[in-house]
Amino acid sequence: MTLEESDESEIESAIPLHPQKRDAFGQFCFVLHFLPLIFVVTGWLSPWRGLLIFYLFFLPAMFLQWRLNRDSCVLNNLESLIRTGHWRNPSNREEGAWLRTFVNDTTGWNLSRRQMDAFINAVLAMFWSLGFSRFMEWI
Repeated sequence: MTLEESDESEIESAIPLHPQKRDAFGQFCFVLHFLPLIFVVTGWLSPWRGLLIFYLFFLPAMFLQWRLNRDSCVLNNLESLIRTGHWRNPSNREEGAWLRTFVNDTTGWNLSRRQMDAFINAVLAMFWSLGFSRFMEWI
């Protein structure tokens, strides 16, 4: 069975209650996820107009990439492709749930997929709005 064929309850139950150790490549991929996250959180503060314009396109593009890729990040897919030769790896607990897994492992909060999606979408909308209002100041 592939991730595409899995329903949400199967994906929910695939996330173990306790964090697992990562190998060096897994740790690299995990840390790599922080680069776009940092850009999402701080990009609206850019002092350069060109970078701010890129930011205003990047956030919706990232959102669309998740939706078109069945709520999975292309970074997770690339890790799966390198490890298994397949674009999807249902045994990777972070595929399609990187931030949710991070929040769960760090805080112990076991948020549902819908709760995490609502939070992520609200945060993206907030930061995009901040970036857009900053851009409008320059016009």
